[in-house]
Amino acid sequence: MSYKVADPSLAREGWLKIEWAEAHMPVLMRIREEFSRKKPLSGIRVSAVLHVTKETAALVRTLRDGGAEVWLAGSNPLSTQDDVAAALAEDGIHVYAWRGQSPEEYYECISRVAAASPNVVLDDGADLHAYLHSRAVDIGSRVWGGTEETTTGVIRLRALEREGKLLYPVIAVNDSLTKFLFDNRYGTGQSTIDGILRATNVLIAGKVFVVAGYGWVGRGIAMRARGMGARVIVTEVNPVRALEALMDGFEVKPMAEAAKIGDIFVTATGDKDVIRGEHLRVMKDGAILANAGHFNVEINVKDLEELAVRKRVIRRNVTEYTLSDGRRLYLLAEGRLVNLVAAEGHPSEVMDMSFANQAYAVKYIVEHRGELRCKVYTLPREIDHAIASHKLRSMGVRIDELTEEQKRYLSSWELGT
Repeated sequence: MSYKVADPSLAREGWLKIEWAEAHMPVLMRIREEFSRKKPLSGIRVSAVLHVTKETAALVRTLRDGGAEVWLAGSNPLSTQDDVAAALAEDGIHVYAWRGQSPEEYYECISRVAAASPNVVLDDGADLHAYLHSRAVDIGSRVWGGTEETTTGVIRLRALEREGKLLYPVIAVNDSLTKFLFDNRYGTGQSTIDGILRATNVLIAGKVFVVAGYGWVGRGIAMRARGMGARVIVTEVNPVRALEALMDGFEVKPMAEAAKIGDIFVTATGDKDVIRGEHLRVMKDGAILANAGHFNVEINVKDLEELAVRKRVIRRNVTEYTLSDGRRLYLLAEGRLVNLVAAEGHPSEVMDMSFANQAYAVKYIVEHRGELRCKVYTLPREIDHAIASHKLRSMGVRIDELTEEQKRYLSSWELGT
């Protein structure tokens, strides 16, 4: 059994976390029961680059119980829960992940899981996909199919598809309704606020809270910040989303204006240099900077370093940068995902649906091997509906069903007023 983790002796603590997560993930546990009986992944090799959290542990154990042999690396150098990684190593997962990896170690771990010559790959941010399309094309060309968890990763994969370079079909799990409507909005909304509070313990009520980007992640963060009493300003480049934010009751300004009055800034765009030197120069003393986008490029840390005359870690996950005029700016989690670095990521209840989609996506790729072209796909909507139905039942909620007459009405062009 091969693995590399920070400390194997942490496994007991990891098992307690995994037990807690699985107790709050009833849909995925239902899928695990099905997979354990039917073994739809028997003999399949799966390589995954995902945040190594207790919820991810629930997913990879489900794939393993479905018959797959699983290799796992972390999708962020600072998001791995070392005790969970230790438990997975003890449980027979080939896991290569520890918190605090250098860039070289991070990509070495990705190379290890790629070297397993997987049939199916799972990714969170598309770094594994990019590796298989650049440094390991010989392996990538033999992959049956893959999945992608994030908005950022789907953007990268659609770029590969447009250029005609995609080596295998990929299912954009992020585009499933039971993923982005819930994980991106409610999961990130809550966990981002959680990360900011754990890192700083500041009072959010009364603060000017700037959210860069009003996609589903930005919507969730803005909603939760307002719920805690903040005055929320949204910055956008998309006029439709800016208009939506305005009609949702938020102020909308360019970052150049918001930078002068914001107390807390959170980026959630999927693009680079959203907050850069020109914005940092006009920020108030004590402004807090955090990122909820997948990669640590949204806040230009290089500009911040160049503007600062002094730098120190003042709290765990809080770095203070003092500028030449004495103003202090506080960067959380080194500009990486604040909800995973400074907190525990999304609640298990919402990852239950996201990872149910992942599990079904792997099964779908195996069942449709040879039928799918090298394109980015979305899972069939009936899978969305099945996951939502399972989730509602687990919450004790019942809904109406269409009568036969109603079904006929909705399917007919002849029936009208």
